[in-house]
Amino acid sequence: MQTDPGPVQAAFDHAPVGLVMTRDRIIITANMRFCEMTGHPREVLIGQSFRRFYASTAEFKSVRDIGLDLLRRGEAYSDERLLTHADGHGILVRFRATTLTPEAPLSQLVMSFAPLPEAPQDHALTPRERTVVAGLTHGHTSKEIARDLGLSPRTVEDVRARLLKRFGARNTADLLVRLTGPAP
Repeated sequence: MQTDPGPVQAAFDHAPVGLVMTRDRIIITANMRFCEMTGHPREVLIGQSFRRFYASTAEFKSVRDIGLDLLRRGEAYSDERLLTHADGHGILVRFRATTLTPEAPLSQLVMSFAPLPEAPQDHALTPRERTVVAGLTHGHTSKEIARDLGLSPRTVEDVRARLLKRFGARNTADLLVRLTGPAP
């Protein structure tokens, strides 16, 4: 016999966006939408590091401190991120986080993830392009992205230039809009 989970648990489980709670970047719970979005069953995610959603350890480490100042002040942090699906493809999401412990923001973090429109299939991004776009969405310079990925700044610039040309974008901001669609 199945027991009624209660209205709060049902709201969490069936929210229209992915919801996750972490302790020190380890997943302690995730709702059904997040599991569907990322291709992982909840029982596989619980107790796992959030590292599994990033293309590299360097990328995972590079996003750690983004937004911590806002969280320490008790404010929410939001950006766009590229997460890795269980099958290896990238998922561009609007990410939002708030902490239950402003004195140590990553101790208890509540996050939401809403998928953004994907680029048309004829414009599918390569893994290298996805990692460069992820850096660009965080406002990193080519030099910073290169350092994080262990590449030369020239390589990152070449990737960015190819993307600008392929998507007919005037600049990086225009490129990101074309890849993600307009913000809601």
